[in-house]
Formats: sequence, structure tokens, C-alpha cells
Amino acid sequence: MKSLYIKNSLKTLGLASAIMLGTASCSDLLKENVISSISNDYIATTPGFIAATNAAYTPLRSFYATERGLTMSEYGTDIYSAGADGSYKGFHFYDSQLTSSVDILAQLWDETYKGINTINAVIDRAPAVTGMTEAVKTQRVGEMKYLRAHYYFILVQQFGPLDLRLKETTGPTKTATRATEQAVYKQIEADLLAAIPVLENKKASSDFGRATKAAAENLLAKVYLTRASSKFAEASDYANAATLCNNVINNYGFKLLPDFDNVFDQANQINDEVIFSVQYTNDPLTNGFVDNQGNKLHLYFGMQYDTQPGMQRDVVNGRPFKRLKPTPYLLNTVFADRVNDTRYKKTFKDTWLSNKPGTYNTTFDGSKATVTYKAGDTTIYIPGYEMSLEERKAKKYQVLVPSLYNFALFPTMKKFFDPLRPDMTYENGSRDYFVHRLADTYLMLAEAQFKLGKQAESVAAINAVRVRAAAAGKADNMKVTSVDMNLIMEERARELAGEQTRWMDLKRWGNLVERVKLFNSDAAANVADRHYVRPIPQKQVDLSENGGFPQNSGY
Repeated sequence: MKSLYIKNSLKTLGLASAIMLGTASCSDLLKENVISSISNDYIATTPGFIAATNAAYTPLRSFYATERGLTMSEYGTDIYSAGADGSYKGFHFYDSQLTSSVDILAQLWDETYKGINTINAVIDRAPAVTGMTEAVKTQRVGEMKYLRAHYYFILVQQFGPLDLRLKETTGPTKTATRATEQAVYKQIEADLLAAIPVLENKKASSDFGRATKAAAENLLAKVYLTRASSKFAEASDYANAATLCNNVINNYGFKLLPDFDNVFDQANQINDEVIFSVQYTNDPLTNGFVDNQGNKLHLYFGMQYDTQPGMQRDVVNGRPFKRLKPTPYLLNTVFADRVNDTRYKKTFKDTWLSNKPGTYNTTFDGSKATVTYKAGDTTIYIPGYEMSLEERKAKKYQVLVPSLYNFALFPTMKKFFDPLRPDMTYENGSRDYFVHRLADTYLMLAEAQFKLGKQAESVAAINAVRVRAAAAGKADNMKVTSVDMNLIMEERARELAGEQTRWMDLKRWGNLVERVKLFNSDAAANVADRHYVRPIPQKQVDLSENGGFPQNSGY
């Protein structure tokens, strides 16, 4: 059950969002109108301070488990290419559709900067707030610094140099300048180092959903790991990342669940592997004002099962938007081992059962002319290998083999299925989104230790994740004795496919262009070095005075 914090506090969002807009970010201030009628002094009161601190979490829902966030994190990588349908295909193809006028760029920019400005207002006003203990107030300011670091980390990875604002903007301005990436990372580091000592030092906040010390340490580890491969790396970055990962793994009671399948069990969302999650429910008010959305990841990875013989759309199998199709590299190389490793079977759905009985002509499987189904019979099976024509002919259902995959029919990721939606067309899922989970922490540790030349430590970290994924009796077969970057890249794909990490991983490793050219035929012809950043939203460029905010090169 979600905590009272999330359900109750975000009912103040109508008020808090008005505060945000009244003290808006540079992109909104460029409109030169202040639309809130609520006094800015309200944030300095106890209820205003509470409302604003709670509302500062809302922009997380602008990026995580949304179409825009998924587009900017999984599209156009080595493991996912374009499906049949959908918008924003420029992010898949890196072609002329990827321009500075694409609306989701401005949406992410605006919502995130609104959140940053609310955070700045809370931090600035905190000393004047009465009616709560200093300890609670200090903790809330720590949460704000975690969130500000988090938002700037999202933005700097996507856009590069940023307008670095650390004080509340209270009136219209057209002044905007781009701080260097190095300066942005230094501020992210400073915020997290300030937050860690004052956040709750426990596995989960007593108000579940708030940032904790463990969440801040985990984020800082990823920041160090990312900066370590940059032109402005600091000598201690990998060592600091490893230390923080070890802290998170050893000091709070987190543990990998024994079964990979259980991590994504919708009835078990507050589990021992989750370090920090974005909260979604079936209450639209809780889910927030940003598109009035819930967790939408259930929509985007599905194949077109619902027009196949014996099938129609239902809640259990989801509403298939056919946006992301796994690349052959993901299926055939990353998930090549299906004997020892359970993650292929537990990541992809392979069997569909009839919910529309009858006799039909076949559609894709030419091994037979017709099929007849009773309710509950298997209608589609995806074996994951090229089953022979004779073997397929003996089956009473259609078999989708790799040679028959196309833009509408392909292995469907099932991590994010949401059978609790009220009807088959409903888009706003109620799953939480796991921002930090322990398997990722182990894999970050493995990467940092590898970069430090510590093979034994790297092997131990990566084996923790691999052994958890082992089939019964196959744990020893899953253990590796050495680690290299190819193994790290593949292991992160096996464990984290679809979890909004891959584009940022490829950027961190500096091989986005190389790997997309090798493994993604959709994008190979167009991807170029300029695509390591996104275009700055055009209105930000146009409305900044004196050329203070130049567009990224190549856009």
C-alpha cells in the first residue's frame, strides 16, 4: 500500500503547482506573465512549506515512466529500434524529425525547471519557516537538494551545458546563460554531499516515497561514474562511485530478491531491492498535473497481438502501442543464453491464450492454413529460435519465429504490464517506477571496480546479479571469472532492458554512435556525434536575450 505521504500530500498539488508557476523557471518567465495569485510569502508558512516540498517531487513524473522520458532514454539505442506505430521517431532514426521544436523537449525542460525553481524557493525560505522542528526542516531541505541534483543530472545528460539556477526566480526575466557541464556536475555533487548527512538514514523513509540517504548515495555514485568518463573527470570519481555503491549495498538492509520475476510483481512494489521509486496510483490527483498521467510504460513495448486469430485486446495483455522493437543484438546476443539464465523468459512474453474462440485463417504462420481455438487455448507462441516448418506445422497454434518478426510482431517485454487498469483502453497505469534498484547498484559497482583495475571486486559484484538470475541448479554456470566492458554492457542490457537507462549508458561509455551503427539498422545511417546531446528547446533559444543561450551544435 502506498504511504499516506504520497496519497495525502499530493492533494495539495493544486496549490503547490500554482506556487511553482508563480515563481516559474527561465523558460516560463520568458512569457513575462506571473499567473499565480498566491503570495510568494506563503511558502514561508508551515502549510506552504509542506505543500511546496511535496510538489517538488512532481517533475519526477515528467520523465520517469512517461512517453517523453522513455523516448529520451531507450529510443535509438543498440537494444531497441522503432516499432510500427508512434510519435517521436526522430529519436529512433536521428533524422530530420529530431529538431529543437519537438514538443517533448520543451515539456521536459519546462517541467524540470519549474521543479528546480520550487526547490530554490523552499531552500531560500526555509530559515523563516516556523511551526516545525529544525530537524524536520533540515531533512526537507536535504530532500530538495537531492531533487535539485536529480533534475540537473537528467537535464545535463540530455542537453549538455545548462542555465544553472540556484536562487529562486521571482519575476519575469529574459536573462539566461549556459554554465559548463563541469560546473553543473560540481553543483550536483555539492547538493548531494549536502543532502546525504541530513536525509533519513534508513532503508526506506517513514513517509515512503521521500528521498533517503541511500537514494542520495546511489544517485551520487551514478553521477561520479558518469563524470569519470568525461573530459572533466576527477581522479577520485571511480573510487568514490565504488565506495558509495558499497555503502548502499551493505549498510541499509537492501537485498536482491531471489527471483528476477518478483522484482516486477505489481503486488510487491515496496520490496527489498527498491532504493527509491516514483509513486503512481490509480488516483489521477496523486499522479499529478503533468498530462494527468500514470505509469505508461505498459503501452510501449507490446506487439500487435490483438488483431491475430483467436485474440482481441484485453486488460491482461495490454494495449499495444508497438513503439519499441527489440534489436537482433538484444535478442540474439544479449539474451543468447536461455539455458542457464532465466531473464529472457522473465523479460519477454512468449505465449498468448485465446480470448476470442473460433476458427480462423492464419496470418503470419504459413505452416498451416487455419487454426481453431477454444477459450484459453494457446494462440501464439514465440519460441525465440527458428523452429522448423515441420515442427511448427504440428502445433495447433501460430508460431512466431525470428524470421517472421516485423515492425508489428516481435517479442514483447512484460516487465511493465499493468493488469490492474480498469479497462483495456485505459492508459494511466498505477505501477511505481523504480528509479534506483539494487541490481543497478551492483552493476555500477562492477563497472567502477573494473575501471579501478580491481578484477576480483568487479567479478563479485557482477556475479551477484548473474547468480540471482540463474535457472535452478545453474548458479555455478552463471558465474564469471573475469570482467571486461563488453560483459558490463551486455549485463546491463540483460538486467535493465527498458528501464530508462540505455541511452544514458551509451553516452557515458562514449560509444553511442559506434554501437548504434553496429546494432541498430534504423539509425545506423544518420547517427552522429551531435546526437550525444539533444537540441535545446527552440523557445529557450529564441527568447533568451543577447544570444545568451546558443543552440547545441548540429541543430
